[in-house]
Amino acid sequence: MTLGTPLSPAAVKVMLLGSGELGKEVVIELQRLGVETITVDRYAGAPAAQVAHRAHVIDMTDAKALRALVEREKPHFLVPEIEALATDELVRIEADGLCTVIPTARAAHITMNRERIRVMAAEELKLPTSPYAFASSLEELQAAAAKIGFPSFVKPVMSSSGKGQSRLKSAADVEAAWEKALSAGRVREARVILEGEISFDFEITQLTVRAASGTHFCAPIGHVQKDGDYVESWQPQAMSAVALEKSRDMAAKVTGALGGLGIFGVELFVKGDAVWFSEVSPRPHDTGLVTLVSQFQSEFALHARAILGLPVSTEMASPGASAVIYGGVDAVAMRFEGVDDAFAVPESELRLFGKPESFVKRRMGVALARGGNTDEARDRAKLAASLVKPKALS
Repeated sequence: MTLGTPLSPAAVKVMLLGSGELGKEVVIELQRLGVETITVDRYAGAPAAQVAHRAHVIDMTDAKALRALVEREKPHFLVPEIEALATDELVRIEADGLCTVIPTARAAHITMNRERIRVMAAEELKLPTSPYAFASSLEELQAAAAKIGFPSFVKPVMSSSGKGQSRLKSAADVEAAWEKALSAGRVREARVILEGEISFDFEITQLTVRAASGTHFCAPIGHVQKDGDYVESWQPQAMSAVALEKSRDMAAKVTGALGGLGIFGVELFVKGDAVWFSEVSPRPHDTGLVTLVSQFQSEFALHARAILGLPVSTEMASPGASAVIYGGVDAVAMRFEGVDDAFAVPESELRLFGKPESFVKRRMGVALARGGNTDEARDRAKLAASLVKPKALS
């Protein structure tokens, strides 16, 4: 791979579709390599837009607007960071040779829809999953819930980060879950997936890197989720050698079927030696923020290098952990108190994302920490996060 100079005819240009905190770290890694970066989002001032060479605001589900921007900017690589995209147009953009879609347009198209990826994983690749059914009406959902049973989960087929998800305890919960799923999907579509609950010991994210040199695996990441959104993560997650081998085999199969280059976040349930496939994201994963302190090359550096065809290393530097810092209030112009106290926690770091607007449960930052083991790292990360006090500018 030959790299150039940004803002010159020799530049290698990468356009990110979505400009959140994960994209921000990818942009920073790309800029360290002299790559010209362009970000796109639905609102101005998004985190990645603040550090990119240029930023655009469009509706990324608008196929014509998306194609017009690609034709105008002429990026070499198009890197989706979110699911709410005109993925059919990505397929056409790639087919027309306008740029390389990361990891592939087909991968983005499949993974943004829970139905497509579940059918691929369970029915084509024969990976073990939870019991599941799809529904396009309240009546279909009620029938599916009666068949699969309780407890179970309802999710929009097109959403992320826990949006629109509900846990059903009984038939009385089905109607409210249907309405919640309809109101919160990335794209308003009357289609949901119902998943039976699996009794597992823990969940992991198996970060998997498809690079020019082959497929590489990071140490497994454990995490805690609440309402479908992660609140803390740590690396490595202790697990049996048999479960680890199964996890990596599943990750290799699903990422191999999707193809392309870049990092994938493969989510799995683990109980003893048993492993079930849950979901996959063809991009850096929020639980992988921990790799900013736990690996020599974070998931963001790995993504940037893999995209560019460069060598990668998944070697760990230290046990580490992350803990989310929520906004706590609905406000704009936020300030953060207690930052000095957080940094006084041994081996701790902070990432404040710079989001222009706060919500009570919006992720505004993350505390990171290293430790002699994951327990120590988790304690430090949670303590550091608790010491940061987001406040509305009065």
